[in-house]
Amino acid sequence: MINVMKGNLVTNDYLDAMYQNLMNNQVPVNWTYGGYGFLSMKTLHLWIKELKDRREFINNWFEKGTPKVFWMNGFFFPQGFLTGIKQN
Repeated sequence: MINVMKGNLVTNDYLDAMYQNLMNNQVPVNWTYGGYGFLSMKTLHLWIKELKDRREFINNWFEKGTPKVFWMNGFFFPQGFLTGIKQN
């Protein structure tokens, strides 16, 4: 984005909207609705912290086996997880 501000690159509406979101401490819309992340009303800083927590939760599950307690908010789609548990 620095190159855009200096005039070295051409920007478009997509990049401009993302830049405005980042400057306003908001999660860019295309990060959540584009299928790359989870929906949240949190600010960008808290959203990134929660993303790291979710990654750690899933990574621990992978490395240490199935946890005894599940962090339901850590799933992108908890309804699917609950349906899978019922089917098993």
